[in-house]
Amino acid sequence: MTGTLIIAGLGPGDEALVTPEVSDALAAATDLMGYAPYVARVKPREGLTLHPSDNRMELQRANDALRLAAEGRRVIMVSSGDPGIFAMASAVFEALEAAPQWKGLTIRVMPGVTAMLAAAARAGAPLGHDFCAINLSDNLKPWSMIEKRLRLAAEADFAIAMYNPRSVSRPEGFGRALSVLKEASCGERLVIFAHSVTTPEERIETLMLHDARPEMADMRTLVILGNSATRRVGPWVYAPRHAR
Repeated sequence: MTGTLIIAGLGPGDEALVTPEVSDALAAATDLMGYAPYVARVKPREGLTLHPSDNRMELQRANDALRLAAEGRRVIMVSSGDPGIFAMASAVFEALEAAPQWKGLTIRVMPGVTAMLAAAARAGAPLGHDFCAINLSDNLKPWSMIEKRLRLAAEADFAIAMYNPRSVSRPEGFGRALSVLKEASCGERLVIFAHSVTTPEERIETLMLHDARPEMADMRTLVILGNSATRRVGPWVYAPRHAR
């Protein structure tokens, strides 16, 4: 098998945050695959075939990428942020596990700046102590699991980065998540809403959790709940390095 498959992260939005490694891979690729809005972030060029697809076609997209690579193509699969965080790297390896004929392919994962890190940098240092990331979408896991993980993370006093908080198809989920966290005595914690971070539409808002409303978030928002020690210093939010 002479082809290659690279799974790459395009970062949160600003072209300056695409790594040089990923830029070089994009320049050498023959085929570009990914969710249509992410493919649209890459400038077309001669010799590069674009394969945009729907957001819920992850396994089909992964299988198509493996097939093209097996045919000798230089394929790059793109995700926003980092491809290994709630993105396409897991889907590709899931497809590979079910297709032993492609296990000899050359596959590389190239990291990117994920929304969690970009949002934290804009706010200050809210992830400066122990933290976790939770995907609030229940497309691939039951809501009961999301609720359990939120409660346990709150009990352990982690800062929590929350991905995919509120979509048009499931507008009620984020409200339920806020209720769970308030019931877990997190109402006095600081929470950051980072909308479209590093893009011209960027908006960062910080408030106490008990004042947060579901409609403050959408699918382009990354939400960070601070731990119990997280505090403000001027316009910045940070988590102290010392645990109490």
